[in-house]
Amino acid sequence: MRLLPIRSGCDIAIYSAEGGKTVQWTKLNEQIVYSNRWFSVNLADVELPDGRHLDHFLIRLRPVAVATVVNEANEVLLLWRHRFITDSWGWELAAGVVEDGEDIAAAAARELEEETGWRPGPLRHLMSVEPSNGLTDARHHVYWADEAAYVGHPVDDFESDRREWVPLKVVPDLVARGEVPAANMAAALLLLHHLRLGQDVMP
Repeated sequence: MRLLPIRSGCDIAIYSAEGGKTVQWTKLNEQIVYSNRWFSVNLADVELPDGRHLDHFLIRLRPVAVATVVNEANEVLLLWRHRFITDSWGWELAAGVVEDGEDIAAAAARELEEETGWRPGPLRHLMSVEPSNGLTDARHHVYWADEAAYVGHPVDDFESDRREWVPLKVVPDLVARGEVPAANMAAALLLLHHLRLGQDVMP
């Protein structure tokens, strides 16, 4: 086993190449402060590794299903939409919460059709990510298909300004320019770019 010295300030700790020291926060209890059908705001009593206690707020959320399609021309189906919380515009994949008892892949297909008007073929799991795990337990499950059928104008057309087939080859530039501001969307698109085009995703 190779040991690596890591310097932090005036302290030096020894880490193995296979992993670091065990530093784990322990939740002792948790209570709901506010809840609705979408999320709950909770307060946890957390014990730090040195024995101190911390009152930590957290948000518990339903799973989110995300989906897109990449066609034969290596174009990806995206939505150009505004997010009022950050007052920002950007490209996104269709996404929404998974309902109680709903299969995650089925939820992804439903969201894609509702938000774009395209019904996907068989979906493949691309990735699952935790976009903000220092504050929430949100888990986003991303799927994609390589075929889809247009079934009509999207039911949820209020979700986005427009829906477009965007060439995968321009994805790294879009991300670099900040036109894909959501981290989960950027990660999914860069992975699709790599998988379909077989190129390095960033210079």
